[in-house]
Amino acid sequence: MAEKVVLLASGGLDSTTMAYWLMNKGLQFIPLFINYGQHCMDTELATLKSVLPKKYVDQIEIINIDGVYRYSNSRFIREANLWEDDVSADDFYIPYRNILILTLGASFAQSLNIYEVYSAFINSNHAKEIDCSNEFFAKMEDMLGEYGSVKIKMPFKEMSKYEVAKLGIELNAPIGKTFSCQASATIPCGACPNCVDRLEALNKL
Repeated sequence: MAEKVVLLASGGLDSTTMAYWLMNKGLQFIPLFINYGQHCMDTELATLKSVLPKKYVDQIEIINIDGVYRYSNSRFIREANLWEDDVSADDFYIPYRNILILTLGASFAQSLNIYEVYSAFINSNHAKEIDCSNEFFAKMEDMLGEYGSVKIKMPFKEMSKYEVAKLGIELNAPIGKTFSCQASATIPCGACPNCVDRLEALNKL
């Protein structure tokens, strides 16, 4: 029987590519979706269901922690009016989001006696969060490995968005259907850090 792992999945380009990468490696996975109150949660979840290989759609697990950022003014939590609001990249900052997501993934995995959690985080040049760097990811991997049995695996952390997109195409992942916008809950804005990364990568293909 193939080894089973947990995949942190969002319907974005990176995690979708990783789903097909895991399949290519012969690894079965449980797609874990985190609802932390992001305004695009419904779109992300619907997209995830549309881009995952069919056999994994019914296996999606959802963890709801939407109360954590109830009072946050981040534009990732409170959707901006893109016609009227003056929005900058700094407005999308969400404190400790990646720490929460990785810790939840590790806790969920350990409760199922699964010992590897795969995350598709990359070292983005446009990310504003303090917990989006390779240095942070390395420390987080070490900490979770030292104080628990679960290992965090980040095979894409040294890759650019373009390299991940290129890999996605090679693996026949439906990256064109993915959704990663931070500013709009329905139609990608094309200007937020996630959209900029995605468009730059796709334009190079």
